[in-house]
Amino acid sequence: MRTRITVPDNSLTRLRIALTVFFALDGFVFAGWVVRIPAIKEQTGASASALGLALLGVSAGAVITMMLTGRLCRRYGTHRVTVVCAVLLSLSVALPPLTHSAPALGAVLLVFGAAYGSINVAFNSAAVDLVGALRRPIMPSFHAAFSLGGMLGAGLGGLVAGGLSPTWHLFGLTVIGLLVTAVAGRTLLRIEPPTPAQEKPERKSAPRTPGGPTPTPPRTRGLVVTFGLIALCTAYGEGALADWSALHLEHDLEATPGVAAVGYSCFALAMTIGRLTGTQLLERLGQTRTLVGGGTTAALGMLLGALAPSVWAALLGFMITGLGLANLFPVAVERAGRLAGPDGVAIASTLGYGGMLLGPPAIGFMADWFSLPAALTSVAALAATAAVIAALTRRAAAG
Repeated sequence: MRTRITVPDNSLTRLRIALTVFFALDGFVFAGWVVRIPAIKEQTGASASALGLALLGVSAGAVITMMLTGRLCRRYGTHRVTVVCAVLLSLSVALPPLTHSAPALGAVLLVFGAAYGSINVAFNSAAVDLVGALRRPIMPSFHAAFSLGGMLGAGLGGLVAGGLSPTWHLFGLTVIGLLVTAVAGRTLLRIEPPTPAQEKPERKSAPRTPGGPTPTPPRTRGLVVTFGLIALCTAYGEGALADWSALHLEHDLEATPGVAAVGYSCFALAMTIGRLTGTQLLERLGQTRTLVGGGTTAALGMLLGALAPSVWAALLGFMITGLGLANLFPVAVERAGRLAGPDGVAIASTLGYGGMLLGPPAIGFMADWFSLPAALTSVAALAATAAVIAALTRRAAAG
């Protein structure tokens, strides 16, 4: 039995386009920041562990604000919160190159992390509503836009790394971000969030009531946390490659700064390809096979990327890792949202992006204790863990 969709089809199409733009903008801005990390590390004179602590500011800002963002979305709507957070993200990305010490860098990254974490909860919640209304597994397409934006942002960073200072580069990202938000935000604010078609009672989204969210049954909450753990394991790899791939290629394999910046671009390109085909993959293989196969592929690819003796072999490993990780995070977040509505999105996003943002500082400490290549093998270990969790919880997730 289905309820009527309250938003016209043409509005759903415009909504999908607007959300796609915001996903792409998020990836573009984030990648623009991460490819300039080597230059900002040199500017601040930070060691690997000091840089890891500074990067913890991004983690702390994101994780602290994610659950708050879930409540703001219920009160003000996911569309309004997405636009406001896009403005904050665009402004805060210009702050890191203005710092000259690791503590100052950590402080501004706290602000950047808060904006980054908040916008991810907001537009993922909006996307889950749209997926429910369209009744198709299109969530990977939104995350493909994020990856495409990341690829473009990293590619641009590689092109300008030799001739443009981080200050002017990231200020340019601020201008671009504000212009894109002004255009796409007008469309988003004019469209009401769609009402998803009704599902089986145990899987439908929690209703939005003025008094607060409906309590989630313990079994459902357990499944939501399980999908959140899968998101954490796989997003750990995304964060690690975003912040440390360039340093690995430049310092361990003696690549030039331009080639080092291409490393994350290759990873983002592979993720984009994997996510563009994600809907077809999910319709053909189902969620469990997609999760298990993707985690296994990512684990093998990251072992190659971390331990390869040459730049080109490492780049190939990064691409295999990107293909493997491509659909794991969007499947986990979308599934959690379908199980428990906005609360599910908030829980899975907090765990997932916590993994993405806590991974880089963990890599920094392990790099100081052992070596950066050894530290990067932890990405393979967690990708394999995600595959195991998906396989072990197959029956419960299907129930």
